[in-house]
Amino acid sequence: MSDAPAVQPALQQALASPLQQALASPLQQALACVRVSPEDFDLGAEVAALRAGDAQVGAVVSFVGTVREWSPDPAAVMTLEHYPGMTERSLAELIVRARQRFDVRGVRIVHRVGPLAVTDQIVLVAVTSAHRHEAFHCAEFLMDWLKTQAPFWKREEAQGEARWVASRDSDADAAARWHAPGGQP
Repeated sequence: MSDAPAVQPALQQALASPLQQALASPLQQALACVRVSPEDFDLGAEVAALRAGDAQVGAVVSFVGTVREWSPDPAAVMTLEHYPGMTERSLAELIVRARQRFDVRGVRIVHRVGPLAVTDQIVLVAVTSAHRHEAFHCAEFLMDWLKTQAPFWKREEAQGEARWVASRDSDADAAARWHAPGGQP
């Protein structure tokens, strides 16, 4: 009898561990595919990590968004702000939706925050799949929804003035295309 209390938790843990692993939520799995950071990223390293050891990958599609020039001021800076935790969860939920919609092998989203200069990398969306069409469509879907649904706020500073950047109708239109019959633009 004295062993029962010690055995019971150990047994519960032994049974729960494989079950928890088998039932790991798609959201938890997707969170591992998301990184939000002020640090720059290496496209080659990110794609290599995404492909690592998966012999079923026949296509890799990546999109890198960069800061484009919007002002003649050479000191112009764009600052991206986010709500830590909420942003990562939002991106993970987006990955879950994409995985439900497209037959893909892997997905990775890396998004930078903080001050960024013209030509700096902002975002990486990388997708692997057995075939190119799924990878292309999935990457486009992710970017269209990321631009409209992810909680990032963009502020541009140039020539001593700062302004918050409003969302664009064209981004909302791009995301709305995915609601069309057939689900692809």
